[in-house]
Amino acid sequence: MIRVTRDGLRTTTGEDIDGMIDRLERLAADLKALRDGADPSALAADATILDGWMEHYMPIPVLVGGANGHPTLPGKGRLIRTSDLWVMAEDHGCAHSMARWDRLGRPLEAETTHS
Repeated sequence: MIRVTRDGLRTTTGEDIDGMIDRLERLAADLKALRDGADPSALAADATILDGWMEHYMPIPVLVGGANGHPTLPGKGRLIRTSDLWVMAEDHGCAHSMARWDRLGRPLEAETTHS
């Protein structure tokens, strides 16, 4: 994920932003090739071989909140979860998930406890 602050851009993984863009462009090119009928094994002909592999699912950053004006999910304040969060620009009042930009309203207030 990329954080946009008043001080500039930084990735949460420490990865170079240009490197991230290059990987995403290669992924997009491969997805377009698959859409156009390319053979996946031909696209992966020179790829690393993974032995003893299994599918694994990891937690990913997302936003959760009450949506207003969502293009496909009607209602006011409807609780939704965004797709994978790619850009967080809290100082600018917006964030970009895999699917789209979202404008950030009020954040959820942290509950306080009194002793």
